[in-house]
Amino acid sequence: MSSRDVVLARVRQALADVPAGEGPGGPPVARDYHRVHGSRTRAQAVDLLAENLADYRAIVHRTDTEGLPGLIGRLLAERGARSVLVPPGLDVSWTTGTDVALVQDLASSTARELDLVDSVLTGCAVAIAETGTLILDAGPGQGRRRITLVPDHHLCVVRVPDQVVGSVPEALPRVAPDRPLTWISGPSATSDIELDRVEGVHGPRTLEVILLAAAQEAD
Repeated sequence: MSSRDVVLARVRQALADVPAGEGPGGPPVARDYHRVHGSRTRAQAVDLLAENLADYRAIVHRTDTEGLPGLIGRLLAERGARSVLVPPGLDVSWTTGTDVALVQDLASSTARELDLVDSVLTGCAVAIAETGTLILDAGPGQGRRRITLVPDHHLCVVRVPDQVVGSVPEALPRVAPDRPLTWISGPSATSDIELDRVEGVHGPRTLEVILLAAAQEAD
């Protein structure tokens, strides 16, 4: 009996008491749970997102379209960045306020080459206020998953309030399930059995989020 036969036999044994019609191919899963939790204005949702991002130790900034290039330039300068990776489809105006070398996202780039890049600048697909989570789906201006996992500094721009939703159930219909999704809640962090926090082990040590509003809405 092969290992495969053993595994399949155990699966069949585990499913022996499952009534017919349930499981894969059975009736649809009930999704009558609450999608919206409480009542918030769009501005309150953005404020909650900022609060939860900061709670996860992300650094949050607010600006408008006019101030965005200058802010990005200042943040890169403060980091001492000499290079910033920009994915295809990123708004070219975002980088007009910096003279830092722009590195293109190439499929041929190795992890070692990406590790030499100081910062990465992306947009996002949607942000979840209740969990302080950013979702990237490899769309225009977001790039491939690995470009946001290797460089040590990630600058992510969120258009507010249009890209902000309250809950996870509200976010899911706005992303395609067949695309590679990256869910980000703060900078990369882990802790040992004594709860000593270490950042930067599995991704960027520093996450800076720019909440981009229309001129009349920016703080």
